[in-house]
Amino acid sequence: MGTVKILTALFCITVVVGLCTSASGQTKRAIGQVCGDPTAKCAAAENFQPYDLAFETGADWVIVQSKPFYGIVLKSVKVPDWGDCAKPSFPESERLEIQELFPKNKVFAQNCVEPGTNYYTGTADKTALIGVFAGNTLREANAFLKKVQATGKFKNVRVRKMRIEINGT
Repeated sequence: MGTVKILTALFCITVVVGLCTSASGQTKRAIGQVCGDPTAKCAAAENFQPYDLAFETGADWVIVQSKPFYGIVLKSVKVPDWGDCAKPSFPESERLEIQELFPKNKVFAQNCVEPGTNYYTGTADKTALIGVFAGNTLREANAFLKKVQATGKFKNVRVRKMRIEINGT
């Protein structure tokens, strides 16, 4: 009888600890497919700025990340203190000009990082950038890289595996 009570007590403790652990802290959830084609309908796009690469975030999130995708950084510059959102390194007009070169692949910009803004993994810290969605697979990305290189406008570009992260805290 003593063994049954001990096992029952251990089971109850395990359940309580498990519930407490899962309820505490903020966790990242990868739920959203990236909306890489700016001409395709994307329900999540209304929640993002025009220069952001949008993705499905779901509801009631504090910290969220996209599914992995491939991107190409076209231009970048080191910035102090994660950049200044009020004084972007790359103006929206420059991003829009580049977007015209790649109408089916979203061109995105990161000029600063602060709570609630997109942050792109696979890039250097404290860097402002203009990038372009290259695909969901490495094969798609490598094929798109050839199109980017064929423009002759962007030097030393390469495919990067990336995610979009947002920390709303």
